[in-house]
Amino acid sequence: MLLCARVLDHNPLSSLSQDTFIGLKSLVYLSMVGTALQQLPHLGFCQHMPALDWLDLEGNQIQILNYSILKNCSNLEVLLLMDNRIRNIPENTFQSLWKLAELNLSSNRIRKLPKNTFRSLSKSLLKLNISHNPLLKIHRSHFTHLTNLQSLALEGIEIPDIQTKMFLPMKNLSHIYFKTFQYCSYAPHVRSCKPNTDGISSFEDLLANMVLRVSVWVMAFITCFGNLFVIGMRSLIRAENNLHAACIKVLCCADCLMGVYLFFIGVFDVKFRGQYNRNALLWMESVECRTIGFLAMLSSEVSVLLLTYLTLEKFLVIVFPFSNLRPGKLQTVVVLASIWLLGFIIAAVPLMNEDVFGNYYGRNGVCFPLHSDRQEKPTAKGYSTGIFLGLNLVAFLVIAFSYATMFLSIYKTGINATDLRSSLHRDVAVANRFFFIVFSDALCWIPIFLVKVLSLLEVEIPGTISSWVVIFILPINSALNPILYTLTTSFFREQVEVLLCRWQRRHILKKDRKSLTSSTIYMEAPRPPCYQPPEYLQQMSLTGADPRYA
Repeated sequence: MLLCARVLDHNPLSSLSQDTFIGLKSLVYLSMVGTALQQLPHLGFCQHMPALDWLDLEGNQIQILNYSILKNCSNLEVLLLMDNRIRNIPENTFQSLWKLAELNLSSNRIRKLPKNTFRSLSKSLLKLNISHNPLLKIHRSHFTHLTNLQSLALEGIEIPDIQTKMFLPMKNLSHIYFKTFQYCSYAPHVRSCKPNTDGISSFEDLLANMVLRVSVWVMAFITCFGNLFVIGMRSLIRAENNLHAACIKVLCCADCLMGVYLFFIGVFDVKFRGQYNRNALLWMESVECRTIGFLAMLSSEVSVLLLTYLTLEKFLVIVFPFSNLRPGKLQTVVVLASIWLLGFIIAAVPLMNEDVFGNYYGRNGVCFPLHSDRQEKPTAKGYSTGIFLGLNLVAFLVIAFSYATMFLSIYKTGINATDLRSSLHRDVAVANRFFFIVFSDALCWIPIFLVKVLSLLEVEIPGTISSWVVIFILPINSALNPILYTLTTSFFREQVEVLLCRWQRRHILKKDRKSLTSSTIYMEAPRPPCYQPPEYLQQMSLTGADPRYA
């Protein structure tokens, strides 16, 4: 009876002699998994097994693999060497394996592969796995001749100089496995790529799931409509402080850019629906991606700087009410122009030198440089760290400290007030407003700070977290600023009521003119009730009011 298969799994075989397999000429399948095997016979492992076509040596301690070991294994079709201790593979190692269809070298200690390592396998090899090896470099020529290859696994391997040219020769490649989803864009002709999402984008779509697709449009609409509404209403309504109103309108313009950014992300998601990976590389390197990334960064930084300026202005008025530190018209114009110029410079600098910053905005499908990885150039990593953990963190701390100090100042003033009840009511209202201003800033920036710190520490961050931060968290300030700085103020609400009342009154009178037949009847017709200002506003003028609570 001929022996066709032998399974020696988990037997304590630290070494094999040249004569171990004598008489096994008909052996086709040999499995020696987890045997603690340290070395293979150097003068031909298959010398006495010429028919062997499946060899499984997984989970051993093999350190050396070369041509002399495999030279008699010409019928071998499957060679599994994963989870061993192989460090070097000479260029001619697989020269005699004319029929080899599957080769698995994953989870070894290979640091370098000669350029023509797999050249002799060009006609036969269908599956190649070199995942989880500490390879320092992947050469384009490693895969040039593997025209019949159908599956390639490169999981756990950094490819800093990855190019589309590496994978184009493999015309029959249908499955490829990378360390990160971003690498998939360099193999657009491959039908299946894993991982198939980074939490933001997927193999098929720019935005990976339906929640993101709907949310990007909702956030874009809320941000744009809210800020445009405030700009319009601030232009129609007489302001209690023209300079402050101008600052708020400029803030709304900056926040509107975030809505424009989200709108274009939604548009390009629709454009690439179902075929994103084919266009991913072109999209991330395109002028459009860089432009909307620039707009998002400009919006974010101008908004942060403006909020800091408005906070400091309010801080000086409340904490030092008798000082003359309030900016005039010229100073305000200069400050606003300087903020926009600084924001423009911050957003534009990475676009000026691609050799230094790389593709700064094209690190992901949503074109925003939040997450750092090993592929990112050191200059770009340092620059984004300086912005998010330097400038923005300092601005957030200044805002939080200033509002805390302002509230304490108002509270102390209230203790000395004669009307304790009205003072307490006013302090609670101010405290609530201040709390929500600081809370919205914290809600926006603390998650961004955490994501940035974790990415710098090379902690693996689930892609879904990055997507939530970019689509939901980042635009929070842009969406809430109109509410916090305009719609919640008592003066603005009163002015809107007056405006609506006038419009209603005009509309009713116009209606009455059409229906009345005589001027006498018209004169006797009762006027519709209109908005009456509160008693405290009737008793004092706006100019006499305490400017700290405006």
